[in-house]
Amino acid sequence: METPMTTLQFWYDFSSPWTYLASTQVEAVADRAGVTLEWRPFLLGGLFKAIGTPDVPILSMPEPKRAWMARDLHMWADHLGVPFRFASRFPMRTITALRLALAAGDRIAPLSKDLFRALWVDDGDLNDEATLTAVLERHGFDPQHMFERTRDPAIKQQLIANGEQAVALGIFGAPTFIVSADDGDHLFWGVDRLMFVEKALAGWRPKLA
Repeated sequence: METPMTTLQFWYDFSSPWTYLASTQVEAVADRAGVTLEWRPFLLGGLFKAIGTPDVPILSMPEPKRAWMARDLHMWADHLGVPFRFASRFPMRTITALRLALAAGDRIAPLSKDLFRALWVDDGDLNDEATLTAVLERHGFDPQHMFERTRDPAIKQQLIANGEQAVALGIFGAPTFIVSADDGDHLFWGVDRLMFVEKALAGWRPKLA
């Protein structure tokens, strides 16, 4: 079967533990398919506000479901063989970290993965300048310059534009994956849908009727 795919988009916010798990796998999926992976940071809270979803959906769930979701996260981490610790500061404001990711340019992937680890493995505070500085320095960035970039109107507008595009694409949560192909964009939501993403990258299209 001829593969119509062009790119794989990974839409993410550091605030989501499921998206951290996805961040540990998505590059391998793209590599196996031989496709370009685009990292698309966006403000999940802004999306929720735009589409009428509670700011922190898990907190609005009944207690038995919240307990199950917490257990499910640990099961997925164990299944994937990756470290995970639920962030003690959840929910976390991530707007500065998201702007840093955008300011990283072609180093967005390694910086984003390390920011995810800072929150969901090391239980760090993504609003703490010292925490962010340590991550930036590990990747050879000048922290002062990068913090200045987060105040750049162009970076701020790019994050806003990403959020607007997410709404336009029909994104409703994170992680979201979009297979952009000759026959259009195909949206998948959730770390547990990566198997479908990989099939779609190989040309599979589900029979929906």
